[in-house]
Amino acid sequence: MTEEEIRSKKEKDSAEYSASDIQVLEGLEAVRKRPGMYIGSTDQRGLDHLVYEIVHNAVDEAMGGFCDEISCTIHTDNSVTVVDNGRGIPCEIHPKTGKNALETVLTVLHAGAKFGGKTYQVSGGLHGVGSSVVNALSEWMMATVKKDGKIHRQTYSRGAPKTDLEILGDTEETGTTISFYPDTTIMAEPDWNFGIISGRVREMAYLNKGLTIHIIDERDNNRKQTYYFEGGITGYVRHLNRHKNVVNRLPAYITGSQGTTVVEVAIQYNDGFMDNTLSFANCVNTVDGGTHLTGFRSALTRVLNDYARKAKILKEGDANLTGDDVREGLTAIVSVKLSEPQFEGQTKGKLGNIEVKAITESVVSDKLSLYFEEHPEDAKKILDKCLMAARAREAARKARDLVIKKNSLDVSTLPGKLAGCSEKDPASCELFLVEGDSAGGSAKQGRNRRFQAILPLRGKILNVEKAGADKILAHQEIRTIITALNTGIDEDYDDSRLRYHRVVLMTDADVDGAHIRTLLLTFFFRHTPKLIENGHLFIAQPPLYSIKSGKKEMWIYSDEEKDAMLASEFKGLRNVEVRRYKGLGEMNAEQLWATTMNPATRTLLKVELDDVNEADSICSLLMGEEVPPRKLFIQTHAKSVTNLDI
Repeated sequence: MTEEEIRSKKEKDSAEYSASDIQVLEGLEAVRKRPGMYIGSTDQRGLDHLVYEIVHNAVDEAMGGFCDEISCTIHTDNSVTVVDNGRGIPCEIHPKTGKNALETVLTVLHAGAKFGGKTYQVSGGLHGVGSSVVNALSEWMMATVKKDGKIHRQTYSRGAPKTDLEILGDTEETGTTISFYPDTTIMAEPDWNFGIISGRVREMAYLNKGLTIHIIDERDNNRKQTYYFEGGITGYVRHLNRHKNVVNRLPAYITGSQGTTVVEVAIQYNDGFMDNTLSFANCVNTVDGGTHLTGFRSALTRVLNDYARKAKILKEGDANLTGDDVREGLTAIVSVKLSEPQFEGQTKGKLGNIEVKAITESVVSDKLSLYFEEHPEDAKKILDKCLMAARAREAARKARDLVIKKNSLDVSTLPGKLAGCSEKDPASCELFLVEGDSAGGSAKQGRNRRFQAILPLRGKILNVEKAGADKILAHQEIRTIITALNTGIDEDYDDSRLRYHRVVLMTDADVDGAHIRTLLLTFFFRHTPKLIENGHLFIAQPPLYSIKSGKKEMWIYSDEEKDAMLASEFKGLRNVEVRRYKGLGEMNAEQLWATTMNPATRTLLKVELDDVNEADSICSLLMGEEVPPRKLFIQTHAKSVTNLDI
């Protein structure tokens, strides 16, 4: 376009863009218009967040010392009720809005008692939008409040009141009951997972000594779980390490405060290689960390180095331990409670208060130094673990440098291994990690060469749960996978460098195939968790059977489907050939493409992390060094195994 044409277009567009084009969303319209801004997503994770918002309000009462019992009930119609015995939401007329205070809290954004610091010294709800957002995204909500000797109730629909505030009777009790059902015109159909919600509820109980929390599932014969932990976060650390060999038998517990900010930390090392540090601010799980986590890590590294120098474990000329060294095998809970938390985003994933870094660092430095002086045996064991990590880190650095030097996908790097694809856009590319050369050969012949790459794997890869970084990077098959992905691992992982946005595990449908798949999942979970979190890891679903009768052939993916198909489509069962496919190599290229690799006909399972702590526990249990707990697990669940081919 010429300059004159550009100028003319700007003048025209400017004339068309006027004040009438500015849309003002009133009340809770903004929440319904852009729910992802407030709860992260509208899928099941967003639905779970609705429950957590209401539970957090009850926990805020507990943190203030006004509540010691909470219950969360999933009803048969998939509605949810949260009950607390706190003070109850005020119900008198609000002087500014002219509405009753309960309606104000539940229908007005940024309305709540958590701003001035008078009612709540500590709370998880900074923004004052939690309850009102849940209300806005609910088909219906009912609030029942016991306060000032009366039982009050008001109902709402999609954020608007449907009834006036009613008084149902008298009571001597206090507390708030919130029931709601998500609005499925905006949200996904609710499919509450008892285990996931139970895990979050258990976390709240660990973080609040003396608080009892019940979770009930009426859909499952009133299944009930009650949590109460007098030990608080030390019990939480022991729970996380229950399937691991620990270095210091009892967790180190330190606490301190400055002003209105309270810091609580529990630390216990195990003989593994992962850092499992969880951070919380006002009982909100800050999954992305923040200033409190930064302060803790700085203090931990400094205190361990200072103690090692003082005890002459580190001598003159020895390099200091790094942050990575002191965090290997660490399980820790870092919990801070403060009056004015500054979270990044409504989902509260990261704490931003600058002053909290210095406070946490000071408390941990002083109290952890004292703990080491009083427990020299534990300090020695922990330092031995850290020094071993430092030696392994140096060996891993050399191995990593070797991988980086060879980090190209030309023939000289991966001879006879990787069959690449011609597409250059990673978002359109797929990488199949295939068990065995035979299946790899079929996959290479049957694939779409434009966007599908094939990497055959020989045998079972290393169990990374039992190996340090140096051994992992020395393992040829793992190095090949790392090179093919191009992302690096652990702290070097960079998702932007990923060459294939779909990484598909394709293994045989037998015990060996399941074992190889488990080993691969362990590697990705431990060393490239972002690959899973960002939705890049999948599991192929090859058929278990083919049923052939004349020219008709059908592919079947489960024993139940096979039995149903034989009973319905092939009632007489004459001239019917049923073939069980135990190995991918038993299929030719055309069959493998049609059943397992063709995007138009295949089924892929996406690997997701719903509960990181539970995944960590299961991974340690099944893949770790401890045999007795694994044996017990196998004995307990052996009868529930399906599709087992030995």
